[in-house]
Amino acid sequence: MSTKYVLALDQGTTSSRAILFDNEQNIIAVQQREFEQIYPQQGWVEHDPAAILNTQVDALREVVRISGVPLDSIAAIGITNQRETTLLWDRKTGRPLHNAIVWQCRRTAPIVARLCEDGLEKHIKSVTRLVPDAYFSGSKLSWLLDRLGLHERAERGEICFGTVDSFLAWNLVSGRPHVTDATNASRTMLFDIRKNDWDDTLLDALNIPRAVLPRVTDTSGVIGMLDPSILGRSIPVAALCGDQHSALFGQGCFEPGMMKNTYGTGCFLLMNTGDQPAVSQNGLVSTIAWRLNGTCTYALEGSVFVAGAAIQWLRDEMKIIERASETETIARSLPDNGGVYMVPTFTGLGAPYWDMYSRGTIIGLTRGTGRAHVVRAALESIAYQSADLVSAMASDCGRKPSELRVDGGASANQFLMQFQADVLGCKVIRPAVIETTALGAALLAGLAVGVWKDMDEIRRVWQMDLSLTPQMTEQEREKAMTLWHRAVKRSMRWAAEEE
Repeated sequence: MSTKYVLALDQGTTSSRAILFDNEQNIIAVQQREFEQIYPQQGWVEHDPAAILNTQVDALREVVRISGVPLDSIAAIGITNQRETTLLWDRKTGRPLHNAIVWQCRRTAPIVARLCEDGLEKHIKSVTRLVPDAYFSGSKLSWLLDRLGLHERAERGEICFGTVDSFLAWNLVSGRPHVTDATNASRTMLFDIRKNDWDDTLLDALNIPRAVLPRVTDTSGVIGMLDPSILGRSIPVAALCGDQHSALFGQGCFEPGMMKNTYGTGCFLLMNTGDQPAVSQNGLVSTIAWRLNGTCTYALEGSVFVAGAAIQWLRDEMKIIERASETETIARSLPDNGGVYMVPTFTGLGAPYWDMYSRGTIIGLTRGTGRAHVVRAALESIAYQSADLVSAMASDCGRKPSELRVDGGASANQFLMQFQADVLGCKVIRPAVIETTALGAALLAGLAVGVWKDMDEIRRVWQMDLSLTPQMTEQEREKAMTLWHRAVKRSMRWAAEEE
């Protein structure tokens, strides 16, 4: 049998990537292009839509070129994306009407507060299974329509709203389809995840016309053909999937109870809950894990807003490291954290706290505190925040997990992964392919065109690279988590006190 290849476009918060896989799930070639983060005001985060598109196309073209793989051997393309980031563009010209408002952006917190004041909190939780927060797309879209005065044009169908998957599909696929998939739709705070349709009550409350919204598709399925002007050949674009859902699929978490954590700009913990959305009592949200042939699989999710972004902050703003890879050696240079804790809530606290007004804190400083303590505290904060999510998830499900599958760039940091196992008190497993977000998109696309016949075939190919067991005692674990929770309390409601 001849080798088939599938291309994944992984459009993330800080870079656009393209990864080519073969039908044995081996990585053939990778290309990455970073782009600028725009901070117009405190708490605001934007991206240039042209930068998103141009870096993604550049990475796509280059990965094909360096791979040497013939275009007719590439069976399909899958797209995975940063999720809640919100764009508007002109339906006729395709011209973006504003910078993209990034998922991290907090500017729409007052809109969310108003929804709650109007008595819609219960409805949001019941229908979307999300918690009301500026994190999600709905309030961002409402803000853009109001700020730019676009309601009439939106009503006439002249404006397109989309998350990044929609924007890429529009620009890359022949015929300019205005689509999103069910996973991305479920992150808008506008979508009824049981009815699989936009919710009119929330659309009315946010003054959002249906005409501006994309058509919702399956996660795996051909939506169209790549515009031949991009590579010189048409290739099926056969998957759209939010990045964390894609990672869950790429980790082979196909059975209820299986969970994964992705360590990227943020951390995102998802657990497969099967054919029913769970109701969390601990600040988690339910989401559509994927939709195949019209049938949804659901997941519980907890989000850490700032994980790898804390390391980027040390590098780019504080200038105390040159490369993220240095952090492992620096952290290991100390016997412990010296009592220093960092709570990197630069954009608020996600699950299980949901405090839009929390801000970053470094606490426990003494005259003996040095650079290494701050670096170690930043790494440890990623594990602590993830441990809070696992604890909440265990409480919702009534059982402690036996293992956590990990992926994303920071999962390569063995200090962090060991510390994660320590504070969780369970096994941490890293797969042979840590590019599981891209792999998930490739698998979903390949599934749609027959590269893999079913999920059982995909499961058989999955391989483990590393398994770590806890080394902390229960007493050490409890003490560490207690001090972490004290530090978190110090960070909460900080911005609200300024107002």
